[in-house]
Amino acid sequence: MAERGILEEWDVKVIGTGITAIKIADDRDLFRKTMIENGIPIPRSKKANSISEAVQAADEIGYPVMVRVAYTLGGQGSGAARDKEELIEIAMRGLVHSRIKQVLIEEYIGKWKEVEYEVMRDCEDNCVIVCNMENFDPMGVHTGDSIVIAPSQTLTNREYHLLRMAAFKVIRALGIIGECNIQFAIDPNSEQFKVIEVNSRLSRSSALASKATGYPIAYIAAKLAVGYTLPELMNKVTEVTTACFEPALDYVVVKIPRWDFQKFKDVNRKIGTQMKSVGEVMAIGRTFEEALQKAIRMLDIDIELTDVDDIEVGKDDLFALEMIEYGLENPTDKRIFFIVKALQSGIDVKRIHFLTGIDPWFLNKIKGIIDLQESLKKNLTPETMRRAKQLGFSDKKIGDVIKKSEAEIRRIRKSLGIVPVIKQIDTLAAEWPAVTNYLYLTYNGDKDDIEISRKSKVAVLGSGCYRIGSSVEFDWCCVNMAWALKRKGIEEVIMINYNPETVSTDYDILDKLYFEELTLERVLDIVEREVPNGVVVSVGGQIPNNLAMKLAGNNVKILGTSAEDIDGAEDRSKFSTILDELAIEQPRWSRLETIEKAKEFAKKIGYPVLIRPSYVLSGSAMNVAFDKKQLEDYLKRATSVSKEYPVVITKFITNAKEVEVDGVCDGENVFIGAIIEHVENAGIHSGDATMSIPSIDISDSVKDTIRDYTRRIARRLNIRGPFNIQYIIKNGDVYVIECNLRASRSMPFVSKTVGINLMDVAAEAILGKRIRDGEASANKFGVKVPQFSFMRLEGADPITGVEMVSTGEVACFGKTFEEAFLKALIAGGMNIPKKGDPILITVGGDKEGLISIAKKFFVKEFHIYATEHTAQALIKNDIKCEILHKVSEEKQPNILNYLISQKIKLVINVLKLKGVQSKKVLDDDYLIRRKAVEFGVPVITNLELTNALINAIR
Repeated sequence: MAERGILEEWDVKVIGTGITAIKIADDRDLFRKTMIENGIPIPRSKKANSISEAVQAADEIGYPVMVRVAYTLGGQGSGAARDKEELIEIAMRGLVHSRIKQVLIEEYIGKWKEVEYEVMRDCEDNCVIVCNMENFDPMGVHTGDSIVIAPSQTLTNREYHLLRMAAFKVIRALGIIGECNIQFAIDPNSEQFKVIEVNSRLSRSSALASKATGYPIAYIAAKLAVGYTLPELMNKVTEVTTACFEPALDYVVVKIPRWDFQKFKDVNRKIGTQMKSVGEVMAIGRTFEEALQKAIRMLDIDIELTDVDDIEVGKDDLFALEMIEYGLENPTDKRIFFIVKALQSGIDVKRIHFLTGIDPWFLNKIKGIIDLQESLKKNLTPETMRRAKQLGFSDKKIGDVIKKSEAEIRRIRKSLGIVPVIKQIDTLAAEWPAVTNYLYLTYNGDKDDIEISRKSKVAVLGSGCYRIGSSVEFDWCCVNMAWALKRKGIEEVIMINYNPETVSTDYDILDKLYFEELTLERVLDIVEREVPNGVVVSVGGQIPNNLAMKLAGNNVKILGTSAEDIDGAEDRSKFSTILDELAIEQPRWSRLETIEKAKEFAKKIGYPVLIRPSYVLSGSAMNVAFDKKQLEDYLKRATSVSKEYPVVITKFITNAKEVEVDGVCDGENVFIGAIIEHVENAGIHSGDATMSIPSIDISDSVKDTIRDYTRRIARRLNIRGPFNIQYIIKNGDVYVIECNLRASRSMPFVSKTVGINLMDVAAEAILGKRIRDGEASANKFGVKVPQFSFMRLEGADPITGVEMVSTGEVACFGKTFEEAFLKALIAGGMNIPKKGDPILITVGGDKEGLISIAKKFFVKEFHIYATEHTAQALIKNDIKCEILHKVSEEKQPNILNYLISQKIKLVINVLKLKGVQSKKVLDDDYLIRRKAVEFGVPVITNLELTNALINAIR
């Protein structure tokens, strides 16, 4: 806006960090020049605005080189190039994604330590370090994809202060007022360091630093922006010291990223300079080992640090060691587990350090955990039990090691008096008392930091780390539920959560925050100490829901819908039986008993069939099978994901409309928030679908059937709180496909569109009060569209299906569906093609469904390109188009060249949804989609969405 003159035209003053400082930090060349002018060491580098300039710069600097992209987030488009061929590929991508078409070619300093400093500066030049953080992984892995430890563990005191003074020099050189994050590389063999980059704004690292220290970075930065100084602002934790005091930590924080590579076919799991994680966890402990093991459990991937038996490295011992070493040297999301595997296999710390660049201090700590596990196997004494808990072992893990149940270990541990103590985050290592209840549990302590009150209280279980299927939507539900409970007379609301990116883990949002694991062991620890009136499990997504039965089995009161009723909906087999009892239509179904019986059932009802595991989020391991071979493969995956609960097979209904309902029930009265229509037909996961409120194309009679089914299901399941039911509609018939007895991802969207906060309504029901029976209405259109991260996930195919792959969403309002739809697409970053723009259309299999849509593009004067067979179908129907050859054909004019040179503004690549196709056809279509994503061209793979787009374009 500043560059366009808008700020000047409207006399808008930028407060805090100014435009110049932002430019210097984000323009790679300006940043380089500023650092050099101020005598601040940086890697040798040179800017490039073209491929030829990039090649020339790399030749001067010498390979390998780092390619950094100006004005991008999360290392988007960046990479390390070891030769000219790699450089050209990375630079080509980077120049496309850079706002100013600029990349920086920089000397590569892989295996140097990476350290970050969060720095605050006010208008009177007072500076403080809020937090310093050390990356477990060395340079070469994006900090968002690295394990991060705060405070730094391996820097010497001298190194810490060298970087501290350099950080002050950098923030002053840039002229930043407020907060910034500075990334340093430090040579592990000397005190030589270099500044890598600066985020002149709040970042993911800022959120982590804020939660790690208890220092409210965003709040203080806002105050500094309007002219306050650090000495005159109070520390909100102590309410005695000022914001000019640098936080001191008497604990260790470990952050670990969460990846979801398993959801993407053919994705490259290697991690590097371009961030690929979708979320992160933060664990607090008194030792690195305790925090590390906590953090691994928080990832919710159903394994602990030393559970590495599933890492496949071959049967031959020599080959196995080679595979382990390859896994160490080429980092993936499983690197931490490869380190454990290497240590268990006898590879020494020195060798692991050589291959990874990870400091031996960390590696020796992990070795200590492995050694103690071996001691546990030999003899469980009170001393080894206590030591195991101090090093972060869970009761369940100890039980697995010595062949006892988690419940038995808990009983033994408590009989020995080995229980965790409650500690408080106070920002100043207990030098001043804290007034906030920002808490964690540890076995490395003798007494509690707080006294437990006996007020009326409720514990709300949070949503855990962001991952595909669970993001800020559930955090909104948690926080709004907690606020609603306070308004309705609950004296003390306790939040249990561990995600540093959420509002629910802001210590001043609620009465009490336990920054802790959402495991049965830890929730029981807290509940036994706090003795709340009850626990809310229905607003944090799947993790709390999955704990309901186990908590109830330990005599914990579940507020709202009972654990047994939750199980009745989550267990696919039980829910399908209930629908049959109610005589409510559903696709034909069968519980999986054996693979052979599943094949018989599929043959009987006819393919395609849908495999649906129980108790999973975002359609995990859900798949459509078109033949016997696919059925076998998908069933194996589903049973591995849903080990304790049944897998159900249902008939997959094609060419059907999908609709869902968000609502609240008090056991009798049902309040419907909205009937939400999907733009895409059934077969696209609801989290990946484009949604509209109100519905666009559903008859009143169908809506009445949906309302009737919704009320009958809610009452039969005795729901007391929020719920979501999904339906499909074909030829006027309504079928139920699933019911979630919890808040859904769409509830914030529904609440904001209809103007009624569903968490307020749900709080009434959860507390046993009556709600009004009825339905909300919207006086505007709201449209929600998904966000995808395909560009960052090298190799991932940008297609959608029954398993969710989107990593976020946006929603917009409008007077019409078309207005709201286009706004949402633009808000999501899509460049909407304009009249006369060139587009590419290619359709696999039957072209009939495309013709009417292609005609609309033709009538609106778009320049249509098409692949050979699609072009034949278009020309036959009097639609003018030009042929482009597929990438693999290596003939001109070629799709790849047109994508690289930005000669295509939209790719429409619709898949054939009929089982097996030839590998060549699959590969050709994949290459079109993949290259379009890599070069920033929007891709649509769905006919209904394409039709909605062309109808909306004027």
